[in-house]
Amino acid sequence: MAGWVDFQDEEQVASYLENLEVECHYHCYKQKDPDGCYRLVDFLEGIQKNFEEAAKVLKFTCEDYNHSDSCYKLGAYYATGKGGLTQNLKNAHDCFLKACEKPGKKSINACHNVGLLTQDGRISDNKPDLVRARDYYTRACDGNFAPSCFNLSAMYLQGSPSVPKDMNLALKYSLKACDLGHIWACANASRMFKLGDGVTKDDAKAEALKQKAQQLHKEQMKSVQPLTFGV
Repeated sequence: MAGWVDFQDEEQVASYLENLEVECHYHCYKQKDPDGCYRLVDFLEGIQKNFEEAAKVLKFTCEDYNHSDSCYKLGAYYATGKGGLTQNLKNAHDCFLKACEKPGKKSINACHNVGLLTQDGRISDNKPDLVRARDYYTRACDGNFAPSCFNLSAMYLQGSPSVPKDMNLALKYSLKACDLGHIWACANASRMFKLGDGVTKDDAKAEALKQKAQQLHKEQMKSVQPLTFGV
């Protein structure tokens, strides 16, 4: 789509949006381009606020094309009951799993969500699978997704029959999550060094990590945004 649009001119804007809708539909339904379908979803969500139609497009784009980012977003729809879909965490898990296993912008996030739903246990008759959750958190953490690194550190701090307590790994993942900007990971690592909890006591490191946590908190408070599942 070419040409300059005066967004102060209502007629030009209306024409632009109409052409954009036609273009998105063409790429999705005629050219059968999954990326085109994903752009159509963006249009339906962002411009028309038609989440029901967006859910339909996401469903066939994920199921027919295995489009990673579409599967991820569809998982978020199922997790929250968005777009007229019945909330279904098992379906959400399956969508996130597809997205995790295939390269895409949201693959790492999807692996984290698989870990969350597996650790939670609600997708398997309230029977958490901590080993599987750990494995998917590890994949996401290897991709530098801070919340997964933090969850790994918490798992190793607490310990369980299937994932035994390991303070070395707890510290390793706390420090990595801290480096990636996770406030509570910095705080946990600081506490470990302060108390000598499973590591050699080091007041200087404890203080440096405490200050980093405080700085991250200040930065976060300047740009507080609402949290939504899977977004």
